Amino acid sequence: MNDKKARTRERILDAARSALILHGPAEPSVGQVMGAAGLTVGGFYAHFESKDALMLEAFSQLLCERRALLREVDPALNGEARRALVAAFYLSRKHRDATEHACPLPTSLSEMSRLPDDFRQVLAEHIELMTAELADSPEDADKVLADLALMVGGLALARALGSDELSDRVLRAAKSAVI
Repeated sequence: MNDKKARTRERILDAARSALILHGPAEPSVGQVMGAAGLTVGGFYAHFESKDALMLEAFSQLLCERRALLREVDPALNGEARRALVAAFYLSRKHRDATEHACPLPTSLSEMSRLPDDFRQVLAEHIELMTAELADSPEDADKVLADLALMVGGLALARALGSDELSDRVLRAAKSAVI
């Protein structure tokens, strides 16, 4: 792939990642994504075979970014301490209100049943990798899964409520349950 085509493809993926964080993978149209990338719809199929292919790649990239952030948390800490640090960030006002570099799960999960199976496979792999990263032993895996479910659910509910006191309470309650 030549440099110009690679740069254009990356612009499309950047726009798709942003749209996915804000709206989930099903809602944004190809036209909306291409418009946000400053491109016309006509050039889309030179880069992706379908909207699902684009959104799947964007979803996978966003989840990889999330795991990369997790790896930046001090590996010398035990799993419980690492989960507490992750929860402190993940369930923060800053993350709730973020429109970029945010977790795509709260806007994506309700759409999973209507998306191709590849999305669920990418999600399952992400959850397995996150669990392994945060568990001290295989026996801790169920606690880690519960913490992950609580964090994602708490963030989804807090985002749905907006930036008000009840939303802040949801973040605090979920964080205290993990920590």
